[in-house]
Amino acid sequence: MNASRKCRKFFTLLKPFRRSSHRLYVPKCERTDKEIVKVVRALDDHIASSRHLFVITGAGISTESGIRDYRSEDVGLYAISDSRPMQYNDFLNSAANRKRYWARNYVGWPEFSSREPNSGHFALAELEKLGKSHWLVTQNVDALHTKAGSQRVSELHGCSHRVVCLGCKQLTSRHDLQQRIKELNPTWEAIAGGHAPDGDTFLTDEEVRDFVVPACLNCGGILKPQVVFFGDTVPKETVSFIHERLLESDSVLIIGSSVEVYSSYRFVHAAWQQIKPITILNIGATRADKLATIKLTAIAGDVLPRLKILSAGSGLSHGRKL
Repeated sequence: MNASRKCRKFFTLLKPFRRSSHRLYVPKCERTDKEIVKVVRALDDHIASSRHLFVITGAGISTESGIRDYRSEDVGLYAISDSRPMQYNDFLNSAANRKRYWARNYVGWPEFSSREPNSGHFALAELEKLGKSHWLVTQNVDALHTKAGSQRVSELHGCSHRVVCLGCKQLTSRHDLQQRIKELNPTWEAIAGGHAPDGDTFLTDEEVRDFVVPACLNCGGILKPQVVFFGDTVPKETVSFIHERLLESDSVLIIGSSVEVYSSYRFVHAAWQQIKPITILNIGATRADKLATIKLTAIAGDVLPRLKILSAGSGLSHGRKL
């Protein structure tokens, strides 16, 4: 069975349950309330001992918002499909690959872009407002941290809500591009075969065949989401800026990330070399487990809103919904 048909079969089975819970894409993690209280207490201790907290988040914090991740057991893209993310060189060197990418992205965008922050995102925004979070680095391209109100944020891999021309470097809104694509393809339509990370979906070659790919309005160049594709590298200035924020910090908290890719792992390793305490809150093993001071296993949304500093601060005491 090819990847597209395999994905379609899987998502057909899940379709009746799609609206029942945004935890559809959260890997299994059964914890009693007593166990969650222990995790909250350990995280409280880590945050209380820190004056300048450096936070790294990955796809695991957004699964509760209904966005699938790549590596989670049973529910991640790699577990349910042979499909793999678009590689940078494949996108750059093949018009056919760009057509497939943009067709799938066009169909998947309405659902992906409509996702909202969950309680974990709001809790981290509140930590920033209370002066505890010095800087947040996210590997996600979904803009949910900024939607939740976080401002001291570096989007390590960019943001899918922006589009860049590879020729003249002009930036445009992904929402505006959606309308342009619609105008270029007035009679073309396809039904999403399920939703993958980063706004993608699954379409057959036949469905993609007649799709018209938009070009840059300014120079006619190739358009690409302003995200770091697999096989590409994070800009050096971004890496340098984040290292500076890490030097200003005194502890590290990793949430919902296996930090498997070097682009994020480098900061954890640098923190370890700087003898900064590292706490990990994640479901499943991570590349940084051996460097961690504390490793905690729980769903972020079950833990972060219950932090003592939040209940004592303005966010919860004034009835803000986290």
